[in-house]
Amino acid sequence: MNPEPASVACVRAPKHLAIVMDGNGRWAERRHRPRSFGHREGQKALRATVEYCLRRGIGSLTLFAFSSENWLRPADEVGALMQLFLKALDREVDELHGHGVRIEFIGDLSAFSTELRERMLRAMEKTRGNRALFANVAVNYGGRWDIANAARLAATAIANGELADATLDEKSLAPFFALASQPPVDLFVRTGGEMRISNFLLWQLAYAELVFIDTLWPDVDAAVLDGCIEEFARRERRFGRTSAQVAITTGQEPT
Repeated sequence: MNPEPASVACVRAPKHLAIVMDGNGRWAERRHRPRSFGHREGQKALRATVEYCLRRGIGSLTLFAFSSENWLRPADEVGALMQLFLKALDREVDELHGHGVRIEFIGDLSAFSTELRERMLRAMEKTRGNRALFANVAVNYGGRWDIANAARLAATAIANGELADATLDEKSLAPFFALASQPPVDLFVRTGGEMRISNFLLWQLAYAELVFIDTLWPDVDAAVLDGCIEEFARRERRFGRTSAQVAITTGQEPT
């Protein structure tokens, strides 16, 4: 891995980066290739992003790989994606494990084939003790599903006497969401030119900085990610406070 240039390395990096990896199909179509070709090329950008996070010390990376709405895509494309997942699990897990990456799949895994689900579970178990980077892969995931699932889990806890319904609030509900054990998402990036969240991490993005870029996912590299991080670093994160209050806590001049 190449070291970061000094001008980039000193820029404040997020603790938790979430990405909607959009544009694989369009990237392939512009080259008169099948959409599945774009998904395969997108894996190169994924590897580059993982390496980038390891270099920059970004502790958590969450990738929107397959949404609950993606089942509506053409059957041949969905089938190709499932095969791509299988091959990626066979090929990538050992290398990621060697770099200290912990793999987590979030979403409703019950919709996948037994073979794919078992490989996902094996990958999570194998890497469970790693701490260099939490790589969260959202598959058959939707933000509304996550909220409903958290509500179901909280209801079960109340029924079992583990949680009092009178005390249920944002703080007591938060542990039931996916990614609850990791830092809040502070930077959300969507590639491909679309400017919407698309039902991704609706709860977790409450205070994230949102960055939308035109670059299609297969073209994302360290330079593109540098630009996103630099944009993040320029943002003043007030969390309801005034600029003057932020300046007092950070020792910087108000912007």
